[in-house]
Amino acid sequence: MDAAAPTTIAERIAPSGLMKPEQAAEYLQITTATLQAWRATNRKKLAYVKVGGQVRYRRADLDRFITDNLCNA
Repeated sequence: MDAAAPTTIAERIAPSGLMKPEQAAEYLQITTATLQAWRATNRKKLAYVKVGGQVRYRRADLDRFITDNLCNA
């Protein structure tokens, strides 16, 4: 039997749960430059990890960021 096809955009982008900045930007519908600026200036509190010197974002942290930044909720 074939493995179930990914059902959400997050599963299609990064089934492991770790996303490259390009994938995280797509998920948040912003540019990679915005993510880089947020990391450099600490303007937005968005957790990331470094794996072998490479920046990665956990899907759970991106979801939490979205929830924490809801307006008029």
